[in-house]
Amino acid sequence: MDQNSLPPIQTTARDDAVLKALVGFVRAEALQPGERLPTERILAERLKVSRNTVREALTRWEGLGLVERRQGSGTYLKAAVSPDMLHMPLTLAGGNDFTSLMQTLEIRRALEAEAAALCAERASQADIAEIARKLDIMEQAFRTRDGMSSEEDWEFHQAIYRVSGNPLFEQIIAAMHELFHRFWEHPLGVRDFGHASFPYHRTIYERIAARDPQGARAEALKLIATVEDDLKRGAAKLKLSSQT
Repeated sequence: MDQNSLPPIQTTARDDAVLKALVGFVRAEALQPGERLPTERILAERLKVSRNTVREALTRWEGLGLVERRQGSGTYLKAAVSPDMLHMPLTLAGGNDFTSLMQTLEIRRALEAEAAALCAERASQADIAEIARKLDIMEQAFRTRDGMSSEEDWEFHQAIYRVSGNPLFEQIIAAMHELFHRFWEHPLGVRDFGHASFPYHRTIYERIAARDPQGARAEALKLIATVEDDLKRGAAKLKLSSQT
């Protein structure tokens, strides 16, 4: 291959400079996780860059789980930032096949079980009340929408990750958000996928409220086991249909 046919790679430090400037602003303003950032217009004025540049920087932070954009409300800081923080983007193989879904489930099993245990150890009364509120919303959605409660389910688990006290849990999960949501798009043709896991959301909450780390971990593993059973059931149906 003619090496001269390859165009030169243009490198620039502009994006990193904007991100570092944004870190400096957040630290100068002493913004804490959970607090709202100024509008894109104000940030652009303060950082002396375009609004589009600010928007791109915030999009990168959102992908890393550092901020959350809420429709009609603004952008909120989700994790502490520092000038020397490391960015660890995830590259994941896509697909809705059995192998890809099982690989995703293995990661989810490890994260959810440990997060639930840590949550049971560290949750305050206010944290437990918030998890209970998310649970009630999820259960109501499940019952009124024939099991279609993926977003509410996600919010319930996000609350547990948040209370675990380790921001890496929430950031890793946020980075895998799209991949995890494929579990709720009738994977492998299982129309009632995830329905068997419904009762375990409440038992996880009950163990957290009881400050029982081992019990919370055990209930989380039971929930994941039902999801694995659904995947295997779907794979078996697909195999059977391909043989007929």
